[in-house]
Amino acid sequence: MSNSEFTQANLQNCLNDLQDPVFHKPLQQSGLLKSVQAGDGEKATVQIELPVPSYPLQSELTESIRDAIQKAFPNCSAVEVEYSINIKGKQSGARLGLKVKNVIAVGAGKGGVGKSTVAASLAYGLKQFGARVGLVDADVYGPSIPHLVGTSEKPMAQEFQGRDGQTLTRIIPVEADGLKVMSMAFFVEPEQAVIWRGPMLHKAITQFLQDTEWGELDYLIIDMPPGTGDVSLTLSQLLELAGAVVVCTPQQVALLDAVKAVQMFRQVKIPVLGIVENMSGEIFGQGGAKARGEELQIPFLGEIPMNAEIREKSDAGQVSQLLTEDLASTAPLLKVAETTAIEIARTLLENPTEPALEIL
Repeated sequence: MSNSEFTQANLQNCLNDLQDPVFHKPLQQSGLLKSVQAGDGEKATVQIELPVPSYPLQSELTESIRDAIQKAFPNCSAVEVEYSINIKGKQSGARLGLKVKNVIAVGAGKGGVGKSTVAASLAYGLKQFGARVGLVDADVYGPSIPHLVGTSEKPMAQEFQGRDGQTLTRIIPVEADGLKVMSMAFFVEPEQAVIWRGPMLHKAITQFLQDTEWGELDYLIIDMPPGTGDVSLTLSQLLELAGAVVVCTPQQVALLDAVKAVQMFRQVKIPVLGIVENMSGEIFGQGGAKARGEELQIPFLGEIPMNAEIREKSDAGQVSQLLTEDLASTAPLLKVAETTAIEIARTLLENPTEPALEIL
């Protein structure tokens, strides 16, 4: 039993070393503990600032805060825990003058594993949690994002006044169910093949990022081409990416290619946030991605079941409904978005970086 005086400083001290159940860091070190107030009648008010849009163990954290205060101050009459959200990021877009906190690449070692569907559902999942999100379709040879999100609009060009008084022309991204979207498919005919060499690819992706009016975003998701081409090298040169998500299916032949994708991201110094197992179930098996992730020492971000409703909604251009309606696949898709955001915040807590200088 503590005999400490019920003061703000003593309250703070009793919580500083308390570990939260998600990041497993002391509250003081993680920055989650925003403020503590000692009120009249020995009432404590604790303000927690979460670095992610969705925190799965909020009730456990509240309980442990209350227990710690009651143990230190047995006469405390009430403990109120208030939560706010301030999404943390690497300020990934600063090199290009973008106001984007986190840029996430979604890649795969091979085609046909549902990478674009996962990229779109990740974007809508983060948006469903309240984050500001954009989606870039960098899979220029097979751009499918506009179809998945159900839009055939064309981006508009708009003139803006620059800081030096010059007129700048910027691309306004298309909005699909509140998500800002850019894709090569907006600029070519539906049946037209894109036959480009590396430099043209580099220029297009640079324009999608640098010349687009994204506004302020918490997350910008980039749907990568499958395989180990040079788009990842372009992105690593342009941006300080928050990290990459690797998508694969559970069977061995897909896992072999997923390993190549992981090694590719590591080679160009893009941190791998984790691996997602898509189409999990009877047909392709289950658990292969999790096991391979453990071998590669990368987090497992979740498994998405082989489910007809995912295909149906994707074909109908209604991926957003997978995240907003109470369907069988909604919870697994939201879980992937939640764990991805948590892994970004975890890497920031473990390796704090100085913000990159903004290009003016």
